[in-house]
Amino acid sequence: MQILFICSKNKWRSLTAEQIFNGRNGHEVKSAGTEEKARIRVTEGHIGWADLIFVMEKKHLRRLKDKFSIEISQKRVICLDILDDFNFMDQDLIEILESRVQEYIEI
Repeated sequence: MQILFICSKNKWRSLTAEQIFNGRNGHEVKSAGTEEKARIRVTEGHIGWADLIFVMEKKHLRRLKDKFSIEISQKRVICLDILDDFNFMDQDLIEILESRVQEYIEI
């Protein structure tokens, strides 16, 4: 399965998710951000590539719908409700990600 994680700047939350889930159970994982200054900014190509998309907050889903309304309409997008309160590879963030993601995919 190809999984895309989205946050604002692709520096902490989505990048942590990519690091911990990529390769697990054969999953291929990428991450991107919705903001202008994101480390990797989400593109139409990212959306098309993904079988499943996780966003960290509802605002990320709104931004995807605003910019990629047609592409996103055919995708399963799940909001994890994880606020921007963590640093890259923060142990609490890892635990939250694992707990919330396992409801949707086998990790």
